[in-house]
Amino acid sequence: MATTLENAVVRLLRERPFYGQFLLNLRREERDLAGKPAGVTVRDGIPTLAVDPRSLERFGAREQCALLEHLVKHLLHLHPLRRKDRNLHDWDIACDLAINPGQADLPEPALYPVLYGMADGLAAEEYYAHLVRPFDVGNLEGSGYGDAAQDSRGAAGEGCGEAHLGTLDDHALWSDADSTPFALGEEMVRAITRESLRGADGEAPDEVRAAVDALLRPSPIPWRQVLRQFVASAGRVGRKSTWMREHRRFGQDTPGIRKRHRLNLLVGIDVSDSTNIVELREAFARELLSIARGREASLTVLYANSRVQRIETLSGSAPVIERYDGGGFTDLRPVFEYAKTMHPLPAAVIYLTDGVGPAPEHMEFPTLWVLTGAGEKPVPWGIELRLEI
Repeated sequence: MATTLENAVVRLLRERPFYGQFLLNLRREERDLAGKPAGVTVRDGIPTLAVDPRSLERFGAREQCALLEHLVKHLLHLHPLRRKDRNLHDWDIACDLAINPGQADLPEPALYPVLYGMADGLAAEEYYAHLVRPFDVGNLEGSGYGDAAQDSRGAAGEGCGEAHLGTLDDHALWSDADSTPFALGEEMVRAITRESLRGADGEAPDEVRAAVDALLRPSPIPWRQVLRQFVASAGRVGRKSTWMREHRRFGQDTPGIRKRHRLNLLVGIDVSDSTNIVELREAFARELLSIARGREASLTVLYANSRVQRIETLSGSAPVIERYDGGGFTDLRPVFEYAKTMHPLPAAVIYLTDGVGPAPEHMEFPTLWVLTGAGEKPVPWGIELRLEI
């Protein structure tokens, strides 16, 4: 994957920098995609790019770049998160019809609205409404036993003759997004979009400018809701195999899955002068304690500036998070270094800071940066949340 994908990303960084920067900010994985070259999804709140190297290598350089742009558009339009309870096949087709017009160099067989007798420029929901066939009650003749074959193409097969058309990329991955709350997924894509614009000198291609602008408008979602959804998503990751419990489906041939009942979170609180805002810290502390009381949770709280100044361990029954003032300058790395030494390891890290200070280049822990109003996200990874009080 490294050579093929990295070469394509380098070409985009040179020719279409916004797309290249966006791809650099995605979690990447190599896997078998049943003949599809690549796909995107939002897994546990994290936008992810999956690539099948052998399938991707079948395409030429320009086709590879066009395909990667196609994937970025799916995320910018939040297509994996907007599916809800719709028919999977028709929603997959509708999303491609919404973003493919005007896209040059897409590999065959790319789907376009003209194939279905529809105009360009509609939203995915509008195409979906045209594709879904109204419920057909059939007729009342005969014995009641039908022998008609099911249409393998679904409603989207209408108007396509005998061509068996499908999506270019793997949309089966989108099922991973079902467990991510929409608000949390949207915040994560927004953070990546903001970071991509910074890397592209503030320039986004004309065809995605409207989607970018819509994402970057001030979010009407209360910060408390996003914080709670982040914690809930971190809790879902806490699973482990056990032979002490029979697997529900496969019996004793396969270990069962036992959920970790206690959720361990590491909370970093920047106590440098720049974040010494009483109302902000108190609002943050109240919300964290409210979350902890509502579930089996253990909070390890680190008060830090250039080093860890104080450590508290709180359970859901803890009455308060004490206020601690440290002053000085900020170094964000000690909190993450401490996280690596914890047993068990934290399910996630939540860091209240202005973001001004050195931070690790990479981090394996899901991280929520809770930033002050004038703060800035220090690194591309993690979810960015603005704490407004």
